[in-house]
Amino acid sequence: MKVTEHISKAKETLISFEILPPLKGKTIESIYNQLNPLMEFHPAFINVTYHRSEQMFKKRSDGTFEKVEVRKRPGTVGICAALMNRYKVDAVPHLICGGFSKQETENALIDLHFLGIDNVLILRGDAAKNETVFKPEEDGHLYALDLLKQVINLNHGIYLEDDIQDGHKTDFCIGVAGYPEKHFESPNLQSDLHYLQKKVAAGADYVTTQMFFDNRKYFEFVKQCRELNINVPIIPGLKPLTTKRQLSTLPRTFHVDIPAELSEAVMKCKSDAEVEKVGEEWLYQQSKELMENGAPVLHYYILGKHQVIANVMKKLL
Repeated sequence: MKVTEHISKAKETLISFEILPPLKGKTIESIYNQLNPLMEFHPAFINVTYHRSEQMFKKRSDGTFEKVEVRKRPGTVGICAALMNRYKVDAVPHLICGGFSKQETENALIDLHFLGIDNVLILRGDAAKNETVFKPEEDGHLYALDLLKQVINLNHGIYLEDDIQDGHKTDFCIGVAGYPEKHFESPNLQSDLHYLQKKVAAGADYVTTQMFFDNRKYFEFVKQCRELNINVPIIPGLKPLTTKRQLSTLPRTFHVDIPAELSEAVMKCKSDAEVEKVGEEWLYQQSKELMENGAPVLHYYILGKHQVIANVMKKLL
């Protein structure tokens, strides 16, 4: 079922989760171990992130080095199929520009369609670790909007090969990312909203936001979107804060603010176990307020903290 169908049929706020594929060499059991305690809360769908290859230098026997491509977290498509089979839940794979050609993207979309996957979340993705700015793959997409248009073309039966006539039309429900505190590369929020507006006008069906810790920023973001006639569902992304170190790593990595009240409470903690309790309560209060104000879905970034999220769910539902 499409994400938008889940939302339109729901009589109350839905729950969804997001997971990372395991590192290469690990098994899918690591994902099941995170999700098993959460499935009692009946998520409407589960997002699975996609990760680009990284360039690494491998030392040869003669002492010289060769550059090799390594994907540390493969398996997104297979994981989606496994989750659907095991839990009978809709899976939402991420699709990214970075590291993928248009042809590779089309083939991935065909695989997803054959598996009966109805949804995709479109992202540009981050720059490669050895690059300061994002660079597309050769014959790849530079912008998420262009990747979005490729999915829309396939929904219309338009394939990359010109000789494919009357191609089968896919029917993907397409999500895109939104940034209540703006994307870090945008000069301002208004510019960021302009590009989000273009994605929705091109055919995006819903928006999932970057994590935030201040609900006022989400509410203001939704308000500004509606003023620009961005009228698709806007799903808030949520993450528990669980260590003191995250007071610096989260703003640096994800370009989000930590409210003073939360950071002050965390700084008073004597251990990360205490921080986890503070973060759990903050996440619960965030979730409760968002639910009371009609958020369509509460989307939780699990990132190894399934027990914290389970505790919040037990109090919330």
